[in-house]
Amino acid sequence: MTVLAPLHFADAREAAALAAFLTRLVHYDRAAAVRLQAGGGALAVFGRPPSFEVLAIRTARLVDAVDLDVTVSAGELLDGIEETAGKAVVPGAVTGPPWAGVLPPRSGWRPVEGLPGAAEMRGAVAAAVAEFRTRDEELPEERRTRAERDRIGREIWSRTLGATGLPLRAVHAAQSLGFLPPAGVEEGPVALFASGPWLRLRTPYGSVALRTVPMTLPVTPGR
Repeated sequence: MTVLAPLHFADAREAAALAAFLTRLVHYDRAAAVRLQAGGGALAVFGRPPSFEVLAIRTARLVDAVDLDVTVSAGELLDGIEETAGKAVVPGAVTGPPWAGVLPPRSGWRPVEGLPGAAEMRGAVAAAVAEFRTRDEELPEERRTRAERDRIGREIWSRTLGATGLPLRAVHAAQSLGFLPPAGVEEGPVALFASGPWLRLRTPYGSVALRTVPMTLPVTPGR
């Protein structure tokens, strides 16, 4: 297997934060892949946790201005991180999943008004989880199926946060991945941005992005 040159982070905390992010991704999907893009002394790591239907983005500062664009196994990258040394061995490339070829734009983002604070967003996620549990418990036995539970989940998590257009599933993903500042911690700036069909929720710990308009692939007429 081809192994790329190691990445050297600005400090050990950057390596630890990336390791924590990858650990959460692998928790949701042991076979998860991530796309790495590095340039100008910064690394961006893109992943897609299943069920949330969003892209998760974690950035890290690097010592060197490395140019890199590759898709790798999240688990193998996690195994190659040496937190105390502040470095990571980049494993060989893998065949990327479809989402890895459709990333959010790098520029053109404009602020979206109306986003509540982190505490209110945590409250919205907690209320949605409680509603799901209540509605699930109220299902009669003959309707207690995976399809019915998925339908309830889609209904709840597709609701938007106020007038922002941001679905609750994106906020749920941000909390589950450790991106929302936890209660009792100085929250720092949490903001929402839009660029074309994309929305991006950015926090001090990472971002989640999603398309508000599904991708349409060209159809080749049959012969």
